[in-house]
Amino acid sequence: MPTISIGRDRLFAALGESYTQEEFEDLCFRFGIELDDVTTEKAIIRKEKHIDEEADDDEEIIYKIEIPANRYDLLCLEGLAQALRVFNKKQEIPTYRLADISKEKMLKMQVKSETSKIRPFVVCAVLRGVTFDEARYNSFIDLQDKLHQNICRRRSLVAIGTHDLDTLQGPFTYEALSPTDINFVPLKQTKSFRADELIEFYKSDLKLKKFLHIIENSPVFPVLYDSKRTVLSLPPIINGAHSAITLQTKNVFIECTATDLTKAKVVLNTMVTTFSEYCEKKFVIEPVEVTYDDGKSYISPDLAVYEMEVPLSYITDSIGVSLKVEEVTSLLTRMQLHAERSKSSDNLAVKVLVPPSRSDVLHPCDVMEDVAIAYGFNNIPTRQPASIKPLSLNELTDLLRTEIAMNVYSEVLTWILCSRKENFALLNRKDDNSAVIIGNPRSADFEAMRRTLMPGILKTVGSNKDHPKPIKIYEIGDVGLLDESKDVGASNRRHLAALHCGATSGFELIHGLVDRIMEVMAIPFVPVNDNTGYYIKLSQEPEFLPGRQASIVARGKHVGNFGIVHPQVLNNFDIADPCSFVEIDIEALL
Repeated sequence: MPTISIGRDRLFAALGESYTQEEFEDLCFRFGIELDDVTTEKAIIRKEKHIDEEADDDEEIIYKIEIPANRYDLLCLEGLAQALRVFNKKQEIPTYRLADISKEKMLKMQVKSETSKIRPFVVCAVLRGVTFDEARYNSFIDLQDKLHQNICRRRSLVAIGTHDLDTLQGPFTYEALSPTDINFVPLKQTKSFRADELIEFYKSDLKLKKFLHIIENSPVFPVLYDSKRTVLSLPPIINGAHSAITLQTKNVFIECTATDLTKAKVVLNTMVTTFSEYCEKKFVIEPVEVTYDDGKSYISPDLAVYEMEVPLSYITDSIGVSLKVEEVTSLLTRMQLHAERSKSSDNLAVKVLVPPSRSDVLHPCDVMEDVAIAYGFNNIPTRQPASIKPLSLNELTDLLRTEIAMNVYSEVLTWILCSRKENFALLNRKDDNSAVIIGNPRSADFEAMRRTLMPGILKTVGSNKDHPKPIKIYEIGDVGLLDESKDVGASNRRHLAALHCGATSGFELIHGLVDRIMEVMAIPFVPVNDNTGYYIKLSQEPEFLPGRQASIVARGKHVGNFGIVHPQVLNNFDIADPCSFVEIDIEALL
């Protein structure tokens, strides 16, 4: 989840109250976020540069706060402080509205048809009468960076441009031109570049070079102009220097170009709802009309309130507490959601009005979650739902774990993924393509699902050669097998494996464990070919020593093998001591 860094003193000033660290951690927990770390800006720099210095007493305390990935409204101090003030009942829920301006006086953005080849959508808005100081300005820039990394998917879906409107002249146009036809002075530069030259120039820039691939190979580049053909920006790479915002900027023009219109609207709404509190008219945003060459047009931003009706029974049953409608509406108000008793439903229901700042609320389950957060997770009584009953396989697994542990075996947990070599060659087996292979594996160590628990257990022993002998370990876990009867072509099987490693490790030691497992499973030992119980017979598995191995047949089915591990296999895993090993398919015993 994303983490934001906020100055403690500035945050407490915005909240109108000071807290001890423990009190603030408790507030974060109750709101559904987490205080991840407490540090200072100088400490962060010292850590990055590996400088060993004593901390100064006057260093500003920085709170690193972890927030949910879908709460874009909490990605900066302004949004977080406002949410906590509403949660603590110190502020009413803001009402965001568009400025009362006629369509004729509204700023216009004309979108040319060529943009469909590269980034077809754009949404815009204006914040009038903004008052910036250094902290607000930094927070404004930081929010853009956070959104670019998060919902914008590193600018591939949406790119945000912010401009000093007083340096520009509308109407604006959004075009797609050949790189050689675009020429402007980029942000923080004094020299004019052609767009193709700019791409080459930024290939050495650590921050911007990672965005070049988005448009680099396109025959046309997206570009925004004002009525005097002044370049606003070359999205998603860089803004123009001419319209750069400063601490003295009063009117901010925001444009978001995108390949996904829905995400562009979410990003724009997040920007304007968060910083409209600094406008001369609080929470009032000036709209912009966007018109396409085909005649289609719309007004942005879209600040419409989304209405949702949620049955009271759904909320109370899901959380597990009995609440009245009035209690639910009060709790939702603390989470910045206007709510009231629904009058249109025959059954008890809550009508929820979702503001444009809460793009994460998409389904009744999101409303239910907010009620649970405001109610307090610690206040919800713990209970076991009547509908949940353990699977018989899991109950058997737990019983077997206890039984083997009482035989003085220690449990290990190994990766379910392994390499093809571990599945076959290291176990003296030929690769017959019978393993479940992972598509596009990140590492050769994790390119297939294990067919047996043996590689993981042997790797554990090989990595703990200095451990006192004997080593007695076991694992109960899933293996992956090809299965044409399944829609995914594979199925999981629950296996039990145990290993005894030591100078005196022999066939009889692991045989005794097999007998004990069958005894607790109430499967009697019977003569060969008697299907009422279990028996063992000589096997020829390549991972075991010939003549010192056996297969286990229970109720007429082959369920496993045990014996002395082949010396070559032990050598493959760098194990010097003899090992006896058993593996049983416990699903076959159910």
